[in-house]
Amino acid sequence: MPNASSERPTTASRSSEPAPGGNAADPTKPPEAPSSGVWLKNILLGPPRDLEDRTIFHRLSLVAFLAWVGLGADGLSSSSYGPEEAFRTLQQHTYLAVGLMLLVPATVFIISAAYSRIIDEFPFGGGGYVVATKLLGEKAGVVSGCALLVDYVLTITTSIAAAGDALFSFMPPTWQSAKLPFEFLLLLTLTWLNLRGVKESVVVLAPIFILFLLTHAALLTLGIVLHIPELTTTAQRVSDGFQSGYSSIGIWGMLILFLHAYSLGGGTFTGIEAVSNGVSIMREPRAKTGKRTMLYMSTSLAIVAAGLLTLYLLWDVQPDPARKKTMNALLLESVTTSFPVGGHLFLIVTLVTEGALLAVAAQAGFLDGPRVLANMAVDSWMPHRFAALSERLTTQNGILLMSAASLGALAYTGGSVEQLVVMYSINVFATFTLSMFGMARSWWKRRRDSKSWKRTTALFTIGFVLTAVILVITVLEKFHHGGWLTIVITGSLVGLCFVIRQHYRNVKGQLARLHEQFGEIPAAEITRSSALDPSQPTAVLLVESYGGLGIHTLFNIFRAFPGHFKNLVFLSVGVIDSGGFKGEAEIEALKSRTEETLLRYVELAARLGIPATYRSAIGTDIVDEAETLCVEASKEFPKSTFFAGKVVFQRDRWYQRLLHNETPFAIQKRLVWGGRTMVVLPVRVR
Repeated sequence: MPNASSERPTTASRSSEPAPGGNAADPTKPPEAPSSGVWLKNILLGPPRDLEDRTIFHRLSLVAFLAWVGLGADGLSSSSYGPEEAFRTLQQHTYLAVGLMLLVPATVFIISAAYSRIIDEFPFGGGGYVVATKLLGEKAGVVSGCALLVDYVLTITTSIAAAGDALFSFMPPTWQSAKLPFEFLLLLTLTWLNLRGVKESVVVLAPIFILFLLTHAALLTLGIVLHIPELTTTAQRVSDGFQSGYSSIGIWGMLILFLHAYSLGGGTFTGIEAVSNGVSIMREPRAKTGKRTMLYMSTSLAIVAAGLLTLYLLWDVQPDPARKKTMNALLLESVTTSFPVGGHLFLIVTLVTEGALLAVAAQAGFLDGPRVLANMAVDSWMPHRFAALSERLTTQNGILLMSAASLGALAYTGGSVEQLVVMYSINVFATFTLSMFGMARSWWKRRRDSKSWKRTTALFTIGFVLTAVILVITVLEKFHHGGWLTIVITGSLVGLCFVIRQHYRNVKGQLARLHEQFGEIPAAEITRSSALDPSQPTAVLLVESYGGLGIHTLFNIFRAFPGHFKNLVFLSVGVIDSGGFKGEAEIEALKSRTEETLLRYVELAARLGIPATYRSAIGTDIVDEAETLCVEASKEFPKSTFFAGKVVFQRDRWYQRLLHNETPFAIQKRLVWGGRTMVVLPVRVR
């Protein structure tokens, strides 16, 4: 079982079987005051969530607007660097921006429409990893999952670096040395916010998102209105540009340059999939909320991206060769010079909100990255501990890993948005391409069963062609400018996943063989056991599931202590992880599965003629919940000795501690410190 946090959740589901020793808890005893460490943790991250609260899933889920803030901001914020990269690539052929103004929003709507259909087919989220796994097989799924993990690390890094560029565009040049330290601080702040919880982090950042929409709506409106008198001049400049381009590089040269700019501006589309990945955190009905969020995000992104490209062309904005100022900053300087008053203030407010929104966009990496990691952990591609939830019901281990990786990427690139966007785009479009191909293939196979197969297949086929073209051109063009590094990192991660998967399969096979060695004790051997006697020596066994590990440990107890123990108590903790945190029904199902497991052990004890009972709890931290169960059991049965089984490998390796939790030893340490005896029995695995 994965180990989550060190703080006990406020929930525990006890077995309904009456305890012979009476109620172990003392209702007259005042609750213990939390330690200073727990108190500080509660202040910083908030108190534990109560899993018994039946409204918790409703209160933690996001309505469409908040999902637009938390996930759609990733797509909307890409307008801060995607259109700029496309326009820069045109160089002196800026007249081709007319085509980008049409094709960019069209691509946004095509990809968004495709992902809305994906939400219909996969309403519990998972995005590219789940789509590729289900439709193209596990190998394609792990490639897509690894690409997504690297993508979300770079989502965070790119957003933070672009935020720094936007905020420092209007600051004195002497302040540039403070940009990278500021970006590190911003990244650490977002990490803290996400450890507090998903909804808390989104609600805090919502005002920034609204202010961005207002300032950029004003910029686009004023930029077009103020330039109306110059429209004839601009139209003539574009016409002359086409004629000059035709005579100098020809129609094919213009087409190649246009496709080149369109592909390298692919960063504009990079945040679209985030909504599909994050459907699991949305308010019911999830699919409807997800599709509404996708509509909000795609519409706002298409308008802002096309609007900025239009203004670059209208105001003849020339990129800063030194990249000290973004094109949006240069555009604002051009537009606000005609303001009679307040122009500089508007410029600062707009750039601040742009930088702030880019910081908000990093939320998509913190929200979706750990969820993809958790989905892969549930499928044993990643260490199981990454599926664990903290007491705040966040995928805490995943958040910390994403943060650490982003800090490393930020340090390696020095906060260079140009390099980060290239690294970022490759994996985004690798995932896009796999998802589009998988869905197109799936609908083609269903052509005899669905009347809408032609329209849907055409949608995904067009999406596949567009994303594949952008992927190929980006890799070929930018391979030596950071693209190779993305490919190497993603490929290495894929290889690591296969190694982890094989290790878990080997261990699972060994434990299955242990189970087969014991077989089933014939029903005829069941004997009528006497009632539990709390005054007699009692063996308390902690178990996870019914199988070779637990059965082997049980028989080893009686081999090591023949005839000593007169009672058996089985304890088990049902752990809520990201795979099971999908609603109240999932928690109830986990309670039922945990009790069914314990009842099988009680039946096994009856076959051995030993009185037995069980106790269970539900929580996010197995160590804390197990300690509580053990303490209560020791009060009910004063002569208790606690036991747990632990997989022991023939050769001890450092990675085994990462892949397999040290739960028995952690529980043993706590119980021994409290004056109780616990024995960890080894189960050997070669």
